[in-house]
Amino acid sequence: MSVFSLDTSHGNPVTTETVDKLCSQLGVNIEDKEKEDYRRLLAVFHDASEQLMAMDDYVPPVDEERFPRENIHFPEKAENSHGAWAWKCNIKDKQAKGGKLHGKTFTLKDNIAVKGVPMLLGTNFIKGFVPDCDATVTTRILEAGGEITGKAVCENMCHSATSHSSGTGIVESPFAKGYSAGGSSSGSGVLVALGEVDGAIGADQGGSIRVPAANCGIVGLKPTFGLVPYTGSGSNEPTNDHLGPMTRTVLENALLLEAIAGNDNIDDRAFAAPHPSKVPTYSSVGDLAADKPLAGKKFAIITESLSTPALDPRVIQTFKTAVSKYIELGATVEEVSIPIHAKGAAIWTGISKVGGFLAKTSGSFGRRGHQMLGLNSLLHPMGQHNWDEAYASTKNIYLNGLYAVQNFPLLLAKATNLSHQLRDAYDAALEKYDVLLTPTLPYVATSHAAPDATPLEQISKQIGLTSNTAPFNQSGHPVLALPIGMLEAVEGPGVADGVKLPVSMQVIGKWWDEMTVYEAAFAWERSNDWRKM
Repeated sequence: MSVFSLDTSHGNPVTTETVDKLCSQLGVNIEDKEKEDYRRLLAVFHDASEQLMAMDDYVPPVDEERFPRENIHFPEKAENSHGAWAWKCNIKDKQAKGGKLHGKTFTLKDNIAVKGVPMLLGTNFIKGFVPDCDATVTTRILEAGGEITGKAVCENMCHSATSHSSGTGIVESPFAKGYSAGGSSSGSGVLVALGEVDGAIGADQGGSIRVPAANCGIVGLKPTFGLVPYTGSGSNEPTNDHLGPMTRTVLENALLLEAIAGNDNIDDRAFAAPHPSKVPTYSSVGDLAADKPLAGKKFAIITESLSTPALDPRVIQTFKTAVSKYIELGATVEEVSIPIHAKGAAIWTGISKVGGFLAKTSGSFGRRGHQMLGLNSLLHPMGQHNWDEAYASTKNIYLNGLYAVQNFPLLLAKATNLSHQLRDAYDAALEKYDVLLTPTLPYVATSHAAPDATPLEQISKQIGLTSNTAPFNQSGHPVLALPIGMLEAVEGPGVADGVKLPVSMQVIGKWWDEMTVYEAAFAWERSNDWRKM
């Protein structure tokens, strides 16, 4: 440790009583003869901290002349039929000369920063945050010629996999009102499915791209960890944060990934990713041969994914029927047992609950990247007014996290080690197989929780929902959710009418091998009409 001065400022507030209080909190004692020394060292640190906090913050600059923010407004009900828009705006490149995304419109999950456009985070837990920067993905969409037409509702603090938790109200399924659109990128999934935008960027920390993609009948990719920079996006827990594309088709998904992928030299999650100029041409998947396009490929179903909690037998049958189509496309399909997959959601829980609590209270230490200080200052310290407005899952994270810190102090470290074991197990299987396959979700979309639902009633709508999605947030593998069929709802307002809701399949690839994932998904999509299956 370096100390650059022993001189302290006039009026410095640090006293020996300050040192005594800190020692009491640590559960230790300092000898009386040493207290003055430590008081003085702490006083020096206090002065240095005050000087640092008095400096202007550094924020990545935004070219608002090239990318002006226009028509920023909160959407009226008439332009928000499914409750999926969080905020509306129009932003495009005034110097545009074509580009990969020219002429296409996009929305961003409302935990992704757009300077000057309020970020609601789907919550009343905090209010009034307006970003002073653009997320890297925001800039990349605009530079590629795309137009951003608004922000999509995300579930409350990104803490729900169903779509009834947002502070702005329920987000309705594009297939049947009264049913969940999935979460937490709920609005993103709905706006893409309805055709109100060409694509969206979602954030996936436990399935939050793939769950709404599954419920909304669209294509959603959680890329390899770090392939898409997370700069300028609200984090739950930094080791499971992913941003990714949500589109109606596989080819559109591949093109959007091309535009947003690659290291930005800011976010340390992305340091291993290629430079944007070196990103593979994922959209070349459109050139895949028409006859037996997957000849020689070896696919495997993860056996344990077919026995997750609450799995509807009809989902298994729909999934197996969909997988059988790969044989017609030239691939071989087997089953592979990966026992630790059954523990993957528990490993994710140990990290997401404890890490999520620490990230909101002590901050994401040990990270390189940009911190949105305005957002951080609203999250901590928390007051009773924040707590009163918190969603049940948010309160549960705080209670679980603090309890673990006090009673299981090694839990986060242990779960982190086990996440490496989880990755190694998938990697071992992927040495033999080109991709792995699982159902995305164990059951079709549920009805919304009642407005007066208890905490358990709210959370019960998503029991077991992310058993097959969350493990891959900790393993970091690329996973694409692909719609593969329709099944009748088993409860809720549409049962009497025989309402049908989508079923989805996950395609899992090796780290950095999104191309093979896209090939498998594109070949299946091109040869099958999932709405009739």
